[in-house]
Amino acid sequence: MTNIRIKAVDVYHAKKQVNNDVYLEHFKKQGKDITNFLNIMGRKKRYVIDNPEENTITMAIEATNRVLKKVGLEGKDIDMIIFSTQVPEVTVPTNAMFIHNAIQAKKGTVIFDMNANCAGMTIAVEQASRYMKSNPHVNTALVVGSDYLSLVADPKDAMTYANFGDASSAIILEKTSNDTGFVDAMFEVDSSNRNNILYPHKGLSQTIKAGESAEFMHWLPFDGTMSLPYTYEMFEAILERNQLKIDDVDVFCLSQFAKVNMDEIQKHFNIPEEKIIYVGDRYGYTGTSSPFIALHEGIETGKIKRGDLILFWTIGGGHEFITMLFRY
Repeated sequence: MTNIRIKAVDVYHAKKQVNNDVYLEHFKKQGKDITNFLNIMGRKKRYVIDNPEENTITMAIEATNRVLKKVGLEGKDIDMIIFSTQVPEVTVPTNAMFIHNAIQAKKGTVIFDMNANCAGMTIAVEQASRYMKSNPHVNTALVVGSDYLSLVADPKDAMTYANFGDASSAIILEKTSNDTGFVDAMFEVDSSNRNNILYPHKGLSQTIKAGESAEFMHWLPFDGTMSLPYTYEMFEAILERNQLKIDDVDVFCLSQFAKVNMDEIQKHFNIPEEKIIYVGDRYGYTGTSSPFIALHEGIETGKIKRGDLILFWTIGGGHEFITMLFRY
């Protein structure tokens, strides 16, 4: 039986590290104290791009080169490239085209971009895994997630300006005949919230025709804990249909959007602290790549070992949720 396993993962983040003091002072000048907000979100530091040379694509190329070097692969060895971003450097051509060129991948490579916002890279890994199982000609896939979120952060909005970080993660998937790898995934969509987070706020057509600026992401305040009932149901459902229990999960690589959400999930299921990988205090919220930066951290620190069952969970704007089980 053909299975799809994670061969390797690596990470690249912007060079400049910014601590909370900068943001506390920034919003103090606007008459706002965001101390409690930063505590709830679990932020201490984040990396942000502060130069004209770096962007979504350059970060992705760095992460890609690192993961290829780690496993001794070259561009010619990759059969499929999926690029996940919500801040594409260009809309034409596909951003994956730049990755393909940078690693000198072969002409027959399957390449495309995916935008499912912050849920994108997790969905991309799920889609690549299912596709590889059915396509005998795709044996090795590269999935790259990269978001230059500080580019569209509103200096008057703490949720975007003080919360976001700029980073990328790249993962190599490969076929194996061993009983390991991708297990299952489930989705949940609540499109009634589709107008809460928008970029550009007025849409491309109205922005361009009116000659207006599309500088910042539009983010309406909403209760982030609204996702938790869906999340609890998804965890229980996906485990039940795979004859598993919450205690069978060795590690949880969850969205790093808000520490408070992770704490609520941990409390609800009584998950031991050592099973939760948290990197949001050092990276900020990195959007599409955040569960895989947690994966990288878990592997590098020895918390994740070959054979461990990992539960991925994350949320995208709108909202859409994905829960995925993977045997590392």
